[in-house]
Amino acid sequence: MPDVPLQIAVVGHTNAGKTSLLRTLTRNARFGKVSNAPGTTRHAETIDLRFDGRTAVRFVDTPGLEDSVALLSFLTNHPGDTKTERIRAFLRGPEAHGVFEQEAKVLRALVTATDAGMLVIDTREPVLPKYRAEIEILSWCARPLMPVLNFVRDPASRRDEWHRALLESNLHARAEFDVVAPSFGAEPQLYRDLGALLPERREELADVIEALALQQRQLRAAASRVAASVLIDVAAMRRSERGKSAEPFLREFRDAVRAHADQGASELLELFAFRPGDAELTDLPELSGRWTDDLFNSELLKRAGTRLGWGAAVGAGVGAAVDVVTAGLSLGAATAIGATLGGAVSGGWRPLWHKLGNRISGVRELTVEEPVLLLLAERLCRLGSALALRGHGAQHSLRVGDAGADDALPDALRDTIEQLAPARGHAEWERGQRGFKDDADRALLQDRVADKLLPLLAEPVAAVERLPSHDGAAALK
Repeated sequence: MPDVPLQIAVVGHTNAGKTSLLRTLTRNARFGKVSNAPGTTRHAETIDLRFDGRTAVRFVDTPGLEDSVALLSFLTNHPGDTKTERIRAFLRGPEAHGVFEQEAKVLRALVTATDAGMLVIDTREPVLPKYRAEIEILSWCARPLMPVLNFVRDPASRRDEWHRALLESNLHARAEFDVVAPSFGAEPQLYRDLGALLPERREELADVIEALALQQRQLRAAASRVAASVLIDVAAMRRSERGKSAEPFLREFRDAVRAHADQGASELLELFAFRPGDAELTDLPELSGRWTDDLFNSELLKRAGTRLGWGAAVGAGVGAAVDVVTAGLSLGAATAIGATLGGAVSGGWRPLWHKLGNRISGVRELTVEEPVLLLLAERLCRLGSALALRGHGAQHSLRVGDAGADDALPDALRDTIEQLAPARGHAEWERGQRGFKDDADRALLQDRVADKLLPLLAEPVAAVERLPSHDGAAALK
C-alpha cells in the first residue's frame, strides 16, 4: 500500500452517480446520501479505501455542478494570465462564497492536494451545453481527469455520443463503470485506466488491484462457509412431537427451516457490507413473497427432485412415504406442501426403522429432504455471487432468479448434497437448538461442503435489478 494515499476528487453533474460510485468502490452502503432528488450532496466529504488498516485511496465526494454555463462565462471574463490562475482567483473571490458556492466546493476539491479527478457522467443524458461547459471548466484545474461513464448498460444510454464528446474535449482516456451492477472485472480496469493518467503512481495502483483481488477471494471463501453452515443446520434438523395435531407441527418445522435460510441470507448481506433488505431472492416471475416461502413450493421441488435424479418419485410417491414416517400426517397434506418433509428416501433403512418405531409410540418426526437442500444451496450460492458484483449505491432491491427447469445440475451441487449426509445423524449440529455442538466433526464437514460450494461462488451470476416502477430506471446521485 502507498505510504501516502492517492487522493481522488469525484466530480460531475448533479445525480450523475458520484456518491453511488464511491459506495461501490469502498463497499460502504451507508456513505453519504443517495437520492433521485438533485443536489443531495451539499458539501465535500472524504471516504477512504482501506486494506489491512491502511488507507490506499482517499476519495473526495463533491456536490454537483449546477450552473456550469454561467460559471464558464464568468471565468472566461475573470482576470488571470492562464485558465488555472483564473480558477484560483475565483476561489479567492466573493463569488466562491455566494452565487457559485456549490461550484467552488467542487473546484476547490479538485485543485487542492489531489492526484486526479474522476468525472462521473450519466450516459443516459444527452450531451447538452451545460455538460460541455462542465468539462471545459474542470480541464482548467490542471489535474488529470478520468471520465467515468455510468449507466452504460441501460437501454437509454447514449454511450457513443459521449465517446465523441469526450474526444472533442481532448479526453482520450475513459472508463466505463455501472455503479448499480458493475461488470465482472470493471473495478480493476478502472484503476488500470487511472494508472494511465498517473504513471508515477502506477505501481501503487497495481497494489490496490492486487489487494482487491485478494479481498474478493477471501469474501467468496467466507460466503461458501456461511452457506455450508446453514445447509448443515437444515440437514441436521429433526423434530419429534407426540400428541400435537399435524398442521401446527408442520408449520413450526417449516418456520424453523425458513429461519435458518433467512439467517444465511442476512449473514451474506453483512459479509458483503450490505444492509438488511438490500437483496431479495425470487424463483419465478409469477411467484411472490419471501424467498424462503418457495423452499416449499411443490412445482419447484419437483423440478429440484428431477434434477437430483428422483424423477417421478418426487410428489405423491414421496408423499406416501412421508405419510408413513410422520405418523399421522395425511397423504393429502403431504402432497399439498410438495412432499418436502420426511427422510424416508434419503435417510436409509435405519432412520426409517427409528421413525416407524416412533409411529408405534405415537411420536411424529420431521426432517428435510434433498430437494429442499438443493433449492437452498442454489439460492445461497446465487445470492453470494450476485452480492459480489452488486453496487453498493443501488436504491432498489436486488433480485436473483432461480435456475431454469432444464438447467443441468452442476457436479459441485450434487456433491454438496451428498456431502451433507452425515448431518442427518447429528441433530446436535443445528445451531440455535439446545445441546448444539460446534465440534470438530461439524467443522470438518463445514470445510468439505464449503470446498464444494466455492466453485459456484467463483463466477459471476446474472442478477436482475428491480427498477422503480414510475420510470423503469434508477436515477442515482
